[in-house]
Amino acid sequence: MIDDENLLEMPGDWQRALCVVAHPDDLEYGCAAAIAAWTDEGKEVAYVLATRGEAGIDTLAPDVCGPLREQEQRDSAAVVGVDTVEFLDHRDGVIEYGLDLRRDIAAAIRRHRPELVITLNHRDTWGGGPGAPWNTPDHLAVGRATLDAAADAGNRWIFPELTEEQGLAPWNGVRWVAVAASSTPTHAADATPGLDRAIRSLLCHRAYIEALTDEDPEAYVRDFLTTATSRASTRFGDRPAVTFELFGR
Repeated sequence: MIDDENLLEMPGDWQRALCVVAHPDDLEYGCAAAIAAWTDEGKEVAYVLATRGEAGIDTLAPDVCGPLREQEQRDSAAVVGVDTVEFLDHRDGVIEYGLDLRRDIAAAIRRHRPELVITLNHRDTWGGGPGAPWNTPDHLAVGRATLDAAADAGNRWIFPELTEEQGLAPWNGVRWVAVAASSTPTHAADATPGLDRAIRSLLCHRAYIEALTDEDPEAYVRDFLTTATSRASTRFGDRPAVTFELFGR
């Protein structure tokens, strides 16, 4: 993808999406404005998180932090019209790419039967070029496993125990996997209709934000999301954009 190429509009001919990320707040930083607009259109969106974010706040022990961040995630999802939030209970900070993770995500895809699967940047860095911030192992593992699990979910001979023990029939209906916050986006959704709710959604993660920055939380969140959605606007008809790298299936 050349940096000055126009971004294509995200496909709209789907009804169900499943978002699979590592931590509470990943979707709120990554693509909640698009999700708010989609649920307004009557589309069904569900969230699956690999962890409860229990290792995310230095001043809180994991047994305290995990339940707090889980509730913040449920509250933030509700702001953008998402009622279903599931947690896979992998350990925060040490998620391993492998068969267990692929199986758990494939099971979620079979349960929810989405046409669109959304995950977060699985590339080594945030953004391209020299000095780009290094991505975390959890994001790499979950993003890559989600791309693989989209295919696993449709193959009855991969993880046959999902059918035999859990009664989950293969689902071969995933048409796209969209990677939010990719350094090489190909598509975008207009952030304008859902931006205010995206800001309120991210503000639900107040405990995490207050541990992350000394800035006023509302000013920090509004500045972050406004800047992030404006960054690609020149490639999307001067509209604030939530960007995705879209893979077809």
